[in-house]
Amino acid sequence: MFPNFPLMAFSSVIEPLRAANTLSGDKRYSWITVAAGGRKIVASSGIGIEPDYDIRNAPLVDRIVVCSGGDADHLVAADELAWIRKNLRAGAELGAVADAAFFLARNGLLDGHAFTLHWTSQPAFREAFPSLDMRSDLYVIDRRRFTSAGGVGSLDMMLDMIATDYGGGLAGQVAGWYMHSPLRASVDRRMMPLRIRTGIRDELVLAAVAIMEEKVEDVLRMDMLARQLGVSADKLERAFRSELSMPPNTYYRSMRLRRAADMLTHSNLPVNAVALACGFANAANFSRAFKAEFGYVPQGVRRRRSISGEAPRLAAMS
Repeated sequence: MFPNFPLMAFSSVIEPLRAANTLSGDKRYSWITVAAGGRKIVASSGIGIEPDYDIRNAPLVDRIVVCSGGDADHLVAADELAWIRKNLRAGAELGAVADAAFFLARNGLLDGHAFTLHWTSQPAFREAFPSLDMRSDLYVIDRRRFTSAGGVGSLDMMLDMIATDYGGGLAGQVAGWYMHSPLRASVDRRMMPLRIRTGIRDELVLAAVAIMEEKVEDVLRMDMLARQLGVSADKLERAFRSELSMPPNTYYRSMRLRRAADMLTHSNLPVNAVALACGFANAANFSRAFKAEFGYVPQGVRRRRSISGEAPRLAAMS
C-alpha cells in the first residue's frame, strides 16, 4: 500500500478472497498488508490501515497487488521495488489496481505484458510509454501480470482469478454474495469502462464516442464520423442531442479538453505538447478553449498541483 490509495479498489481485491473462504468452508486464500516503515497508511478517503508488515521484513508471497493513489506516476520507492523484485525472482505474480500500473511501468515491470489502469491516467500514460501494451479494459490478466482500472473492475478481476484457481462455481457464488453480475466476454470489459464513465446508453452515441477517443490528436470531422458509422450527419446529431443535450462536435471538443486536463495533471509534458496531443493547432488556441471550459488557463492545473500536491477539481461535463 502507498499513501492515498483508493479504498474501493483495495477492498475489491480482499473481500472476494474472504468470501471465497467463507463460501467454500475452507481457507483457500490468506493475505497480508505491507507498507514502508510499517506505519499506518491513510487512504484517499482518510481511513487509515495498519499494515501487517514493514516492507523490509515482509515474507515472500504468491501474488502481490500494488495499491497506490493518483501520484503513482511520481512514486520513488526503492525498498518496495526491491521487495517486489525479490518476490518475482521466487515466482510470484504481480498485479496493480487503479493508477499503480504507472509505478510498475516506470520500473520496467510491465514490459512485454498487456495491462490497464484508471482511465483518467491513460492519456498521460500513452504519451509516457507509447510502446507498452496498455488496454482500455476494466481489467487485464496476462500470464503473471494482472491489473485493473480500479473500483468494481478490481472485483471482476478477482472473480476471474478465483474462477481460474478453483472453478467458475465458486466464483459465481462469490459474485452472488456481493449481488454482482460478473462481466461476460472481453468485449464487455472493453466497452463497460466507456459506458460507466460517460453514462451513455444509446449504442450509436457510444460507438461514436469510442471513435472520438481514438481520434483525439487528429481532429475528427463530424461528417466523416457519421459516414464511418453508416448514418447521416443529421441522425448522429439527433442522437447526441437526445442522449447528451448537445451536438457531437461540442461533446468532442469538451472531451479533448478534459483529456488535456488529465494529461496536465498526470504528466510533466509541456503545455504546447499537451495541446498538440489533444488536437489543438497551437498553445494560444488551446489556452483560450481551456479557460472557456474550466475557468482558468492550462498552467493553472500545474500551479494547483505543485501547491497542494493534488489534482484540481474539474467541472464535470453536463
